[in-house]
Amino acid sequence: MSGIGEGESPRQPHLPDLHVRLRTELGRIDEQLRALLAAMDRLQGLLDAVVAISREVELPAVLHRIVTTAMDLVGARYGALGVLDESGDHLEQFIAAGLSERERADLAGTEFPRGLGVLGHLIRHPEPLRVDHIATHPASAGFPPDHPRLRTLLGVGISVRGEIYGDLYLSERHDGQPFDAHDESVVVALASAAGIAIENVRLFERVRVGAEQFQRLLLPTLPDLRPFSAAAVYRPAAEPSRLGGDWYDAIPLPGNVVAVVIGDVVGHDLRAAAAMASIRNMLRALLFAQVGPPGAVLTQLDRTLQAITNNPVTTTTLARIEPDGPGWRLHWSSAGHVPPLLIVPGHPAEYLFAEPGLPLGVDAEQPRPDHSRFVPPDATLVFFTDGLIERPDRPIDASLDELTSLATAYAALPLEEFVQALADHHPSDGHDDMAVLALRTPPPPAALPNDQHNGTVEDFEEPADDGPLHGVDAEVAR
Repeated sequence: MSGIGEGESPRQPHLPDLHVRLRTELGRIDEQLRALLAAMDRLQGLLDAVVAISREVELPAVLHRIVTTAMDLVGARYGALGVLDESGDHLEQFIAAGLSERERADLAGTEFPRGLGVLGHLIRHPEPLRVDHIATHPASAGFPPDHPRLRTLLGVGISVRGEIYGDLYLSERHDGQPFDAHDESVVVALASAAGIAIENVRLFERVRVGAEQFQRLLLPTLPDLRPFSAAAVYRPAAEPSRLGGDWYDAIPLPGNVVAVVIGDVVGHDLRAAAAMASIRNMLRALLFAQVGPPGAVLTQLDRTLQAITNNPVTTTTLARIEPDGPGWRLHWSSAGHVPPLLIVPGHPAEYLFAEPGLPLGVDAEQPRPDHSRFVPPDATLVFFTDGLIERPDRPIDASLDELTSLATAYAALPLEEFVQALADHHPSDGHDDMAVLALRTPPPPAALPNDQHNGTVEDFEEPADDGPLHGVDAEVAR
């Protein structure tokens, strides 16, 4: 019977072997941890990428973001997204990223790829494609002159509602290695999210277009206002699909009289748009009924609205312009609205600041102040909503001053071009919809010499009945 002999110690593992095994095991665990951390980083990067793509609301921005995000996820130098035409046979759009300025200049005269070669292979066979050497692929057709020499390719199809929308192409990892299975799985997952984002933004675009068309249908086409000329413009908010409550109107009345209105219903939804339409129609009826001066009309409108509707708070300015000696007399009343701007050739443009009444829908029993001002021939009155000037990061006075400068600079343009210029170069940040209506009084009769216009300049210098408001008072008036 064998055993441990006298003087012998129990057998111990060989220490160098134990250290080797321990180092090997620790190395394996470290490798697994590194792989797990890398996988977590990739997953977090993918989630961040999906969120970034989903934030875009314009299709070109979404498509470009998909390309650049895929490049970042796998460390690719070049990326592109080819959008298929309706037939699905070739590309009708190609969004490329990663090209240097020199490379773009070299390709300036080259048409974008239509889907031949390896790109065409992916169109015909929309399964994920990894190529280590493009030149050796059976479908390779070479590159056009001055095109960067690409070696590797990772291609993945993008489907929208089960149909191939296009293909995402990536080339040349920054580390020089070919794309691997991990790269492919990440880009496949991204392509799946990209298809959803593309569908969402297309639906969003349809909603935006529909909302804008609906809004424009609610606004009137300006009638013939002779002897005055007039033009108006409406612009929706920069954020798509937001209905607005801004509106304008101009109504010819007997005796060369014109009524002008500009207004803004609080809110950006269907309720605001519907309220705008009902208020405009009620106001038209009251104007034709000739219930009195602008202040009285607004008072009756406010009482009617409170009696039969539940409309949101609304700001508006109602004006009436009628013949007065050598020129015209403007009567107006404001329901908490921004003041109109008066531009007369040879004189500084000025806002017709005056005591404003409360917005509609606040207190119908409060009096509505009326104001009056002489307007000479060839003058321009600009009525607008606050969407033309508002931006949260600057004082309202600064925006009003900028609008004055713009209006003065463009005042000589025909009215259609004038209102378009104001809408194109407005001082606001575009977060709100905007409406502008400009009315121009007829020029003086050409046969009369300047000294027979009965003191037009003196009449022009007549102050508004309440006088201009400045500083804090002006801010309250606005």
